[in-house]
Amino acid sequence: MKVLERQNLIVVIVVHVKAILFSIFFYANSLVASPEIEYWNTSNGTEVYYVHAPQLPMVDIQIIFDAGSIRDDGQLGIAMLSNSLLAEGADGLDADMISKGFESLGAIYSSDVGYDSASLHLRSLVKKELLSNAIINFKKVISKPDFPQDAIERIRSQMLIGIKAKQQSPSTIAKTAFMSALYQSHPYAKPSEGTESTIKAIKRDDIISFYKKYYNAKNAMIAIVGAIDRSDAKIIAEDITSVIQDGKKAGKLPTVENLEDGQNIFIEYPSAQTHILVGQPGVKRGDSDYFPLYVGNHILGGGGMVSRLFSEIREKRGLSYSAYSYFSPMLFKGPFIAGLQTKTEQADEATSVLLDNIRNYVEKGPTEEELIAAKKNITGGYPLRIDSNSKILNYVVVIGYYKLPFDYLETFNSNVDAVTVDSIKDAFKRRLIPDKLVLVKVGTPQNQIKTE
Repeated sequence: MKVLERQNLIVVIVVHVKAILFSIFFYANSLVASPEIEYWNTSNGTEVYYVHAPQLPMVDIQIIFDAGSIRDDGQLGIAMLSNSLLAEGADGLDADMISKGFESLGAIYSSDVGYDSASLHLRSLVKKELLSNAIINFKKVISKPDFPQDAIERIRSQMLIGIKAKQQSPSTIAKTAFMSALYQSHPYAKPSEGTESTIKAIKRDDIISFYKKYYNAKNAMIAIVGAIDRSDAKIIAEDITSVIQDGKKAGKLPTVENLEDGQNIFIEYPSAQTHILVGQPGVKRGDSDYFPLYVGNHILGGGGMVSRLFSEIREKRGLSYSAYSYFSPMLFKGPFIAGLQTKTEQADEATSVLLDNIRNYVEKGPTEEELIAAKKNITGGYPLRIDSNSKILNYVVVIGYYKLPFDYLETFNSNVDAVTVDSIKDAFKRRLIPDKLVLVKVGTPQNQIKTE
């Protein structure tokens, strides 16, 4: 009788444990549900993308302008310099006053410039008084920059120091030469930070002209993610854009052309290691080949320690601490890059192994087992992609700015699962031409290596 009671008790416990595990599983999956993106235009034409995220009493507001370094137009570095100066003086306030104004409210302001865009970001608590005052400060920075001459010289000096530091970095030297060879006359060929001569030549009037041309309501979009409802988000978006100058969208830019020939570039630099980059123009945002290339590259070199390049170059031969590859989609065809660092005496061997693996992968593609493992790895990490407001904001910005489908996040895993070995082989054969790869090496020539 006692044995039967124990068995019944075990059955009851097992049933309860299963119920609890099912509840946990259901709850966990509900937490990673894709955010719902809502969209509208303000009265002056600015696009707004909004996600209600009530988990934390905070809101992230980001305004993005088509004012990235592709708009430098010969004055290399002016996009970065202009963006950096917005919070250095506005509406009669100096940089310290602006900074302390945000800090006193528990708010955080930041800005950023890339190739395609420039952005200003405000993070604030949603308590009405704090948020209202943070937005007042934010509007001053956006709409009333003073561009004081002393701040211009200070930021200019900082940028020049950064440029000189990069000239002493073999990895940066390699990347600069690589982008120049890939993109030639396209704006992507030029460094976002500019050059020493171009930064020195920029005047205050140039900065003001750049700001007036690109920082306008029709050349902008706003992303809002946080614990405010849609009606409040609409009020905030209207409030912010109401103070931004009117204007027009930036003009069209040339597309990226495919390379006609490969290039082999060596840059001599006194370094114990040789830095190697290989690649071509790859894929743009919203491209139909994106998922086959993304999943396929996870197997080739994007999956870290489980990728082919890591296995062949580090694990089997010990030629490098790491080896990697990735596609970097942008407004136009962003680069495909594969790279590594190795001892100078091993540079030729490492280069040969890297190129052989790329050629072999383009020709034969992955195995079915590799594809299954990659899909599990990618889809299993999906919850981590949207586990914070800042990550959601980043996706909302990408979806809005590059006009991706609103269900991009919702269909992400299904798009990954739909990739096949054949679709990877097809995409890679069309997108990567091994005979037209750009190869850049930066380091000491092998014939100059000292031997004991």
